[in-house]
Amino acid sequence: MSISKIAVFTSGGDSPGMNAALRAVVRSAIYYNLEVLGIYRGLEGLIEGDFVALDERSVARIINRGGTIIKSARSEEFRSYEGRKKAYQQLIDHKVDALIGIGGDGTFTGLHIFQEEFSFPVLGLPGTIDNDIFGTDYTIGFDTASNTAMEAIDKIRDTATSHNRLFFIEVMGRDAGFIALRCAIASGAKAVMLPETHMEPSELLNHIKKGAKQRKTSNIVIVSEGNKNGNASELAALIKELEPSYDTKVTVLGHIQRGGSPSAYDRLLASRLGVAGVEALLAGKQDIMVGIKNEKIAFTPLNKAIKEHHHLCDELLHVIDILSI
Repeated sequence: MSISKIAVFTSGGDSPGMNAALRAVVRSAIYYNLEVLGIYRGLEGLIEGDFVALDERSVARIINRGGTIIKSARSEEFRSYEGRKKAYQQLIDHKVDALIGIGGDGTFTGLHIFQEEFSFPVLGLPGTIDNDIFGTDYTIGFDTASNTAMEAIDKIRDTATSHNRLFFIEVMGRDAGFIALRCAIASGAKAVMLPETHMEPSELLNHIKKGAKQRKTSNIVIVSEGNKNGNASELAALIKELEPSYDTKVTVLGHIQRGGSPSAYDRLLASRLGVAGVEALLAGKQDIMVGIKNEKIAFTPLNKAIKEHHHLCDELLHVIDILSI
């Protein structure tokens, strides 16, 4: 199939580097003499036909900006066949030949179903801070979110040390502990509570007490928001109940991790994936996600990226066990 016009959208939760990916898609398309349309407000905008022509100037000076200039939105209507049919008609009416979506597994699920129903060429770029997409070592935004969380944890440690307090710091990640594990190692945390592993509050308390015997003046516990034993507030309450003498404090970093200027790594990753995505479509590839494995561009079928699970690195789990003594 010949491709002369593509459309691109961002969907789901925003992540730092989405603008850099958008820029790369637009400039690559123009390099290969393709027309490119931006779709405002994700899949909702796709259904409503909220399209705008993009050129080099449209994406100038956005590589350093967080968020997404074409906005993002989830769409309940796109979950229905009727909604997807409206979206397909919009693409046909606008003479679009292929569609690129920048987002996470929800975005990829929608794209895969859409491609199956209408045989329309689609391609996904992994944009999510959670880093929970199979088929890529890193997702766009993960590095920046991890750095943002780490910087906040470093500042909290100053207060924890000054007042000899036990801080429970909750980071984002949904059902994946990638941000929590990376930040726990990078910030020298005493412990980390992850969705993928199991540590009872009593075990956590014993681990903390071990540090107290070594005369540690502060303790930091990193809690992933998807932890099965409870969120940071619930864990802090349990530890306080088990050991009333502890001065426990809770900080939930929340959406601060989504914002801010993307790191150099995220800008580079987004740029590489954007170029590779356009070139993959021109080569006839579709219904795939473009990721990075061992610093090389890798292609994964969308249905596999959705269904398979991206596991935590066993080496990093080993490292945190050793360094948190």
